[in-house]
Amino acid sequence: WKKLYFAHHWPVTVCKMNANDCHDPPKYWTIHGLWPDRAEDCNRTWHFNVTEIKDLMSDMRHYWPDLLHSSLNHTQFWKHEWDKHGTCAATLQVLNSQKKYFGKALELYQHVDLNGCLLKAGIKPSSSYYKMTSIKEALTDFYGVTPKIQCLPPEEGEKAQTLGQIEFCFTKELQLTNCTAPKGESNPMQAHLKFGTEKLSVCSDTLPTYYPSEVQ
Repeated sequence: WKKLYFAHHWPVTVCKMNANDCHDPPKYWTIHGLWPDRAEDCNRTWHFNVTEIKDLMSDMRHYWPDLLHSSLNHTQFWKHEWDKHGTCAATLQVLNSQKKYFGKALELYQHVDLNGCLLKAGIKPSSSYYKMTSIKEALTDFYGVTPKIQCLPPEEGEKAQTLGQIEFCFTKELQLTNCTAPKGESNPMQAHLKFGTEKLSVCSDTLPTYYPSEVQ
């Protein structure tokens, strides 16, 4: 693999997509995962062991919650992320244990500070719409790189897309880099993230964009 996608999702949108066990979602961006761009399930024998991250537990619950299964213990979500992505990321020395992988993701979360960046740019959850281009410009100005922004497409009768996920790309040296794939290179991570029947896809530049403050 060549780069890492560090995905943040907006809890209110995740809940809108899955109105099952979602109540009172956090009002800040949380971690979805840290994903090598071209590898999945690299080592099926390296089992997730929650005791290895017990020192990280309070941060994990706060910044990397399982939004869909709030009542279960959170470990299913983390186990899934480790099995599918962490075992692949572990080819890097800085990510080669569960503690390092989850710990480094938490560090990157603080470093990126997406919540702070959006607030500084005056972009906050609102009932009025944003232009996708102004959200993009704010992020690109702040970080100096182009992130990948995903939305929930409009449902029938809606005219706006709903902001759902923002991914930052990092090189193997953990430096921020553009998420746009060079022309002609297909991006395997494009396989849409499915939540129930709804799915996120790359936001349209032309549709009005809703950044919801509460689950409708």
